Amino acid sequence: MNRERLFSQLASHSGPFDIAIIGGGATGLGAAVDAASRGHSVVLIEQSDFAKGTSSRSTKLVHGGVRYLKQGNVSLVLEALRERGLLCKNAPHLVHSLPFVIPSYHWWEGPFYGIGLKVYDTLAGQLGLEPSRYLSREDMIELLPTLETEGLDGGVIYHDGQFDDARLAIHLARTAVNHGAIVLNHMRCCGLMKENGHIIGVQAECAETGRQYEIRAKCVINATGVFVDDVRHMDEPKAEKIVAASQGVHLVLPREFLPGDSAIMIPKTDDGRVLFAVPWHGRVIIGTTDTPVEHLSVEPRALPEEIAFLMTHAARYLTRDPKPSDVLSIYAGLRPLVAMKNAESTAALSRDHTILIADSGLITITGGKWTTYRRMAEDVIDHAEMIGGIGVKRCVTHDLMIHGSATVLAKDDPLAVYGSDASDIRALAAHEPEWAGKVHPKLDLTCAEVVFNTRHEMARTVGDVLARRSRSLLLDAQSSMSAAPRVAALMAAELGWDAKKTAHQVERYQHLACGYILEG
Repeated sequence: MNRERLFSQLASHSGPFDIAIIGGGATGLGAAVDAASRGHSVVLIEQSDFAKGTSSRSTKLVHGGVRYLKQGNVSLVLEALRERGLLCKNAPHLVHSLPFVIPSYHWWEGPFYGIGLKVYDTLAGQLGLEPSRYLSREDMIELLPTLETEGLDGGVIYHDGQFDDARLAIHLARTAVNHGAIVLNHMRCCGLMKENGHIIGVQAECAETGRQYEIRAKCVINATGVFVDDVRHMDEPKAEKIVAASQGVHLVLPREFLPGDSAIMIPKTDDGRVLFAVPWHGRVIIGTTDTPVEHLSVEPRALPEEIAFLMTHAARYLTRDPKPSDVLSIYAGLRPLVAMKNAESTAALSRDHTILIADSGLITITGGKWTTYRRMAEDVIDHAEMIGGIGVKRCVTHDLMIHGSATVLAKDDPLAVYGSDASDIRALAAHEPEWAGKVHPKLDLTCAEVVFNTRHEMARTVGDVLARRSRSLLLDAQSSMSAAPRVAALMAAELGWDAKKTAHQVERYQHLACGYILEG
């Protein structure tokens, strides 16, 4: 996946593309994979980096949604459980089963949650993971030695999926390119092209060169997450907004706060949300909050009350109370919830995806969640075939293996998330022995990975590498700041940066990373 080569393909393409997609998160990339694998000509543009926004800031779960079952939304749970099973099958290098434990501190909680989880198991059918079961107090202490034991009665264990969200996004981009799509990051949509009131393409600008492009297409899909209304207003300035954003915040703690291989799920917190404590890449993620937000930002920041909420609940359920100095990183993401009239809170808004078709032919898709990205893509491309008049072709993603899936490494292998690409990284390290070393002692990221990220995964900034190609920013923000100069030097050699640009990249990243560090 080479950016210069893809730009050459864009320049040499004759006539309009079948489909142009705005947005390089889970929804847009999924749509690109679906359309390209059907045989359509596809171009996707992303103003920043792939999965820069919400799609890299999740709780890292591929799940059916236990809380939606409690709400009675069986159809959403059924769809999500089916998609969970398909994702485990099609991306086994990135998705795996993870045990979740629900502790019971009242005698009735075990049977209550146990019955619900048996229903959850049944709905998953043949695509299910391991069955749920009851746990004694002794079982709970053995599985979760740092769980608060005062008043503990027992619990229930069930299984859901876990993944690396940003890595899956990169592998979806590579899958789309493998099927002939052109996907371009750092490429901003700055306008829509119209003819007789109908959209015939997009105007785009390369963030690196400032060069303008006119990309003609028979159909344009707006898949920009919480920012879909901005694109809709390019088409219809007076269009009513459809997204009510909600902010979710997560804390990242050292693994000693939750040793072992099981996660904790608290079904109902003080604000009515589900709380998770999840082991991930040698750390523990605590989240999430649900806070309505008016101002939309590509870099949302956690509010003091959200941080206090998570710290309080972590202390409530763990024997060791975390201090601000224990927090390795804190990150926030915005959920694109579809607004409904008379909804009392963002927790009540729809998690289902929504597709809107404007009079101009612009197709907007928003809502949904990572787990159902494939189904969302299938739905929106079905619509695009009709709107664009590009011919109806069968969706093949049900059984389509994601790039890298040919090799599944041991879960504790530092290169496991690369799948079959890991051998190429090891070859780089063998060719240049100094690249085998880490960029920082506290991070698993090697110099060879940085070179690979730059050459083959379209990393164009230090942030692209440290935040999304690797997850260093989330795993240890402070250490990632220290690693930035080494990463920048490696990228400079690959991309031809001069000393001034290299220094600017380091400064820019360190400014960004400061927002992920909890002061105090």
